[in-house]
Amino acid sequence: MRTNIVVVNNIFDDQEKIKEAAEVIKEGGIVAFPTETVYGLGADALNEESVKKIFIAKGRPQDNPLIVHVASKNIDSLVESIPEVAQKLMDKFWPGPLTIILKKKDIIPNMTSANLDSIGIRMPNDEIALKLIELSETVIAAPSANISGRPSPTDVQRCIEDLDGKVDCIVGGHKSIIGVESTIVDCTVNPPLVLRPGGITLEMLKEVNPRIEIDKAIMKKPSENLKPKAPGMKYRHYAPKAKVTIISGERKKTIEKINEIVHNYIDNNKKVCILTVEEHEHEYKEGTKILLGSIKDLSTVAQNLFEALRKCDDLGADFILAEAYEEKGVGIAIMNRLNKAAGFDIIKV
Repeated sequence: MRTNIVVVNNIFDDQEKIKEAAEVIKEGGIVAFPTETVYGLGADALNEESVKKIFIAKGRPQDNPLIVHVASKNIDSLVESIPEVAQKLMDKFWPGPLTIILKKKDIIPNMTSANLDSIGIRMPNDEIALKLIELSETVIAAPSANISGRPSPTDVQRCIEDLDGKVDCIVGGHKSIIGVESTIVDCTVNPPLVLRPGGITLEMLKEVNPRIEIDKAIMKKPSENLKPKAPGMKYRHYAPKAKVTIISGERKKTIEKINEIVHNYIDNNKKVCILTVEEHEHEYKEGTKILLGSIKDLSTVAQNLFEALRKCDDLGADFILAEAYEEKGVGIAIMNRLNKAAGFDIIKV
């Protein structure tokens, strides 16, 4: 397959390019495109044969449901009903990095929902994504635009690395500003449950409804027989080629432990990358330091996390050691992604 790669600088000057990508969606093809969270790989969510192409291109397990992206808050045609809490969440956070799970209507094919009676829906806060959906004259099912299991792409080059020759079109735009996938809230249960943490934090959600909680299961290793209700719940995700280990504990002990492990690996001629923050950069004398951002602003860590994991692969790392973060605010989302990348391999000090 020949992949058409187009770069969109803004939706006004480059609308014809977006229209070209929308025609691909209309004709049953698949298109990678930017969003504020990560790049997505989209197809007509209402066309089962089109959606099947996403699973094939990504090598994605078919029991892993997709998220439907919309360009309007009017989703009555897609879902059975919209509970009051879901409406309030939509009013506050859409467009934005929030996916809401609701009971679906039959118009959503089982291929899109992984045979569930519910579907995740979100309205992205991204001009290119919204214009693509609008011009496609449908709603777009889109997981992240990467080979399944790999770190999600936050810029167009990483999409090209993974998907060139496997998809019909790649639309390049800006770098994703949030850097982790959307927060997912299940509104088919009462109280609503967060099934995937993201840029919309639990604290922000509780301002709308203080009863919203995080599903405790998402921070543990999933069981083999889990039937995932949201993307990313069951399978190893976000994983680079190198083995990832998380070191968790008080700052000084964490740094000491990482230095000890790095020294042992280097003695055995292994290449090691350390995922750290700028405040700790000078604490490590050996290994390759990959700076994620600042401990004072964890949104910078979230924004750079997936690209940092991919950079470790570029450098040919054998092992990656990652500092842990406090599980509050966006730190919950960071730790959720790190845990998945590491296969829950955590050393507590």
